[in-house]
Amino acid sequence: MRTPHNDQLSEPDRAGRRGQHVPERRCVITGEVSPAEQLVRLALGPDGSIAPDVHGKAPGRGAWIGVTRAELEAAQAKGKLKSGLARTLHEGQFTIPDDLGARIAAQLERATLDRLGLESRSGTLLSGNEKIETAARKGQVRLLLHASDAGEDGRKKLAQAWRVGEDDEGSGREGRVLPVDRGTLSMALGRENAVHLAITDARAAARVLAHLSRWQFFTGWSRDAANRDSDPHNPSSDDGAEIGAGPDGTAASDAF
Repeated sequence: MRTPHNDQLSEPDRAGRRGQHVPERRCVITGEVSPAEQLVRLALGPDGSIAPDVHGKAPGRGAWIGVTRAELEAAQAKGKLKSGLARTLHEGQFTIPDDLGARIAAQLERATLDRLGLESRSGTLLSGNEKIETAARKGQVRLLLHASDAGEDGRKKLAQAWRVGEDDEGSGREGRVLPVDRGTLSMALGRENAVHLAITDARAAARVLAHLSRWQFFTGWSRDAANRDSDPHNPSSDDGAEIGAGPDGTAASDAF
């Protein structure tokens, strides 16, 4: 799976996760092994139908994919998805909905917006230009987000404040542009005119990015909006970067 654009957290934040066991799974379409948190699980229901399980918690057998929606739909049309699922699930009698790609995209969107809602209720999410700019200049912002229809001037102003607060001027860091407009974002958060958002806690930022990166990658948004949301400090954000097997070279579990 190619790594999506990602505003990386600080080196200490990344270091905090080192040494932890990271479950890996194999994509049934490409055969590539990646961390499970970067993939999407497909669950086999009791009625024999395949359904997306983006939280990876549905009971029963499942398989994983690490491709974009366009690649998934192409594999589905050619029969490659069905054959990959059959091998992994050890099951030949199942049905795949024609709109599987749309269902996955909808679940990924819902999961990301729900995560933002939870962070809002926990007090780690800020909205409003003045509040965000003040926090950014104080070095309190860990992740900067913008609605898809946010004005360029507003994005640039807040990004500049963020860079100043991080002592990172001249880097070109701009934050992330969400694949939804202010109307959808405002409704999801229960806030009026939610155009710009900031996460002020590193762990909260990591939680949001885990959902957002999968959503952007699957829909192709990370490539379509690369000129708006890329972070030049993140060498892994280049499209086409590959994630292979784990550092010990062992194969990951294909299903559970």
